[in-house]
Amino acid sequence: MQPVLPGNVQGVAGLGHSPISLPTQLALHFGYAGFAPTFALCLAPNGVIFFGDNPHYMLPGLDISLPLGYTPLIISPLGEYYIEVKSIKINNKDVPLNTTLLSIDRRGIGGTKLSTINPYTILEHSIFKSVTEFFTKELSGIPLVKPVEPFEVCFNSKSIDKRTRVGPKVPNIDLVLHDQHVIWRIYGSNSLVEATPGVSCLAFVDGGLNTRAAIVIGAYQMENNLIQFDMARSRLGFSSSLLFFRTSCNNLNFTAIL
Repeated sequence: MQPVLPGNVQGVAGLGHSPISLPTQLALHFGYAGFAPTFALCLAPNGVIFFGDNPHYMLPGLDISLPLGYTPLIISPLGEYYIEVKSIKINNKDVPLNTTLLSIDRRGIGGTKLSTINPYTILEHSIFKSVTEFFTKELSGIPLVKPVEPFEVCFNSKSIDKRTRVGPKVPNIDLVLHDQHVIWRIYGSNSLVEATPGVSCLAFVDGGLNTRAAIVIGAYQMENNLIQFDMARSRLGFSSSLLFFRTSCNNLNFTAIL
């Protein structure tokens, strides 16, 4: 059966790690010496995908590939992309977790996967409970309201200060990666979503007890972040929110010489 695509979509491109994926085919076509098997996602309503490791310019003339942190990129037997998350902090405080869930066992269970198929980050049930309870405690001054599916923790939007450069003024959520000094910081623009008018929800979903990956980082948490998949060096580059640098993934500079 032929897949049904939205009216303004011409097709799909595979970005997983396989011989027929678009990044691999481009590297083969142009030659690995001159075209690295690397691609970078910059998700937004008018976002962009970069292929190769040339500079990535956004208005007003900012190369967003420069302020990147790096962590080892792990590729599953199914061609899925994983990274190692050692712990989670909220407001610079450690969230109590069963850290054994954060490692991939011999059966391929556990760990942290990246997936644009999932609109929001999915957390294994015990991790979800720890994160949501800790976040709520750190934001205790904001009234809770009736949750809006698929979310379980929602707040009165009118009580949240939205004047910061990186979205609502709420506690930062830090994914501490392979090294304690390497942190993927999630600001308010990627942690809260306006579910309905006047209701802002913590944009994480309970995945239940039998999840294959303990954490699945979804598309909303990647929005306005540059995420670089560097297969040549087996590493993932990440910028955290580009809003912090006064640009976004909507601001591709078409006039830049690449």
